[in-house]
Order: sequence, then structure tokens, then C-alpha cells
Amino acid sequence: MIRAATGQSVERTPVWLMRQAGRILPEYRAVRASLSGFKELVETPELAAEVTIQPVDLLGVDAAIIFSDILVIPDAMGLPYRMEKGVGPIFDNTISEVSDVAKMKIADPGDDLKYVTDAIAITKKELNGRVPLIGFAGAPWTILSYMVEGKGSKTFSEARKFLYTEPKGAHELLDKIADSTIAYLKAQIEAGADVIQLFDSWAGILPKHQYLEFGLRYINKICDAISEVPITVFAKGAWFALKEIGEINCNTIGLDWHTTPAMARNLVGGEKTLQGNLDPCLLYASEDELVKGTIEMLENFGKERHIANLGHGVYPDTNPEKVKLFINTIKDYKF
Repeated sequence: MIRAATGQSVERTPVWLMRQAGRILPEYRAVRASLSGFKELVETPELAAEVTIQPVDLLGVDAAIIFSDILVIPDAMGLPYRMEKGVGPIFDNTISEVSDVAKMKIADPGDDLKYVTDAIAITKKELNGRVPLIGFAGAPWTILSYMVEGKGSKTFSEARKFLYTEPKGAHELLDKIADSTIAYLKAQIEAGADVIQLFDSWAGILPKHQYLEFGLRYINKICDAISEVPITVFAKGAWFALKEIGEINCNTIGLDWHTTPAMARNLVGGEKTLQGNLDPCLLYASEDELVKGTIEMLENFGKERHIANLGHGVYPDTNPEKVKLFINTIKDYKF
């Protein structure tokens, strides 16, 4: 995977899945059942390491991704969240004006986020070099979305309104988030992360001019600061900014299932690795359809500079046997 990310030749296309450590695995559900909730699992290093490694052992993926959450950053900055069953993340306090931004601190990963770096260190030791370990964080715009909105949303209209009504405050908050994220990712790398991924889950809800100003600008700042390991940027829905994403200092660009490999390659050129981008719903199809679609994906991307993945996280009710078929089809494919 690291060779593919850095443009070196590979024997075959590497493969892993976003959300591979999670509810699709009975073994994960067994660990989760013994706990009070999601946050307890995230904040217990030994258990986070255990569920991080499960997909490597059970599914045969080519990378592990540390079990955590993008919202640990606002939590560490002074805006705690809680997980409500059937609802998702809830912030009891939100950012609504510039004075609220001033109350937010730059996260100290050695203090506020030590449970994540401890989980990485444990995982790295247990993996013993079998596969790379991916560290990650949410991109600043996506983090701001939750800090202002206070919960998940289909439109994030409060967060989008904030960019129009409080642009100065938005930039101040995004700068703080970016600085916190840089420190956090560097701590992850020091603890053992081999690759870093930035998730901009809500990139696609902004118009292009706003995404370049309030989104990509801060991803660029983070990428410029991380030179120790390969870095992947996954800006879901931001097909309209692919050319600009291709110009930032990252190694790999993650694609959702709406973007064709040909379009992406045309826009970003040949110097970036592309990651993705099978429709997660194809894992519900028949075995024959899944194999056919997977092979078509591989052929459309080509052997070099491609890391196979889904175009988003694997859905929780997906049959693990279908996931294994997807993975094994990629591993067995000969160009």
C-alpha cells in the first residue's frame, strides 16, 4: 500500500475499506456489547487496538486503520460531544459567534488525545509489520460543520450560514482546528502511524468558491505540515475541486463512487495515486455482479497508482462474506 501511495511499482493492487473495523464484524459487536458505548471503546486503547486489528485477521485487508472518531478533535479543543443511540453525535454546546471561537484551545495530543496515540502504539506492536497502520483525522471544514451545527445534518445549514454571517470567526476556528490537527497527526505518526488520511466528509455540500476558501485552504495547510509519511485526502462529493485537490501536497486522493477514474486522472494528472471507489451498495448485489463490478473498477484504474477501496465507508448491515469476496477478487486479479 505504501509503495502504491508513493508511486512505486506493485505486484497487485492493495485494498482496504473505510469503516472496516465496525459493525459488519460479529467480533466487533462482541467487544462493543461489553461497553457503555462508542466513546468508551474509542477511549480505551487496548480495546481500540483490538478492533483495529480484527479486519486484518478476519478480512485479509492490506492495511489497518486506527479505530477512533473524527470528533475527538473538537472534544480536545474544549467542545465535548456525546453519542446518542439512533441519532449519532450530539454537541450540547455549539459555536455560534466569534466569542465562542476564542474559548476554543489548540488541542494538546500528549494530554487530550493520549488515548489515541496509546492505541496506535499498541496496534503497531501487535501488527508486527504485517500491514501498514493508517492514522486519520477529520478535515477542518467537516469538523467545523459539527461544532457549529451541533449534530449530524442533511444540509448543515447552520454551519453553511456561519460562513456567510461570521467569515472572520470561521477562518479563526478553521485555523485552530488545522493547528490542532497538525499536532494530532504528528503525534499519531510518532506513535507509529505509517500513512495518514484526512476525511472531508461534508466537502460536497459547499459551492466551489466556498470550498476552496473554507475547505481546501486548510487541508493544504495540514498537508504542507505533514512530510513524514504519505497522506491521503478524501473529500467526499468534491468532484468540482478535483483539479485543485490534485495540486496540493498529498500523495493519494480518495474518490467517491460518483467520480470516474478517467475523469479523476484527467483532472489530477499522473503524479497522484487514486483511492477507491466501488459503490458500497454493490456489496449487496449477487456474487457474480460484485466480482464483475470489482474487476471493472480495477481495469478502469489500472495497476499502478491505485489503492482499491469503496467510495465511502462500508455499510453496517453488509455481509462480511461479500466483503471478503471483494477483497479476494482484488488480491487474485492479474493485470
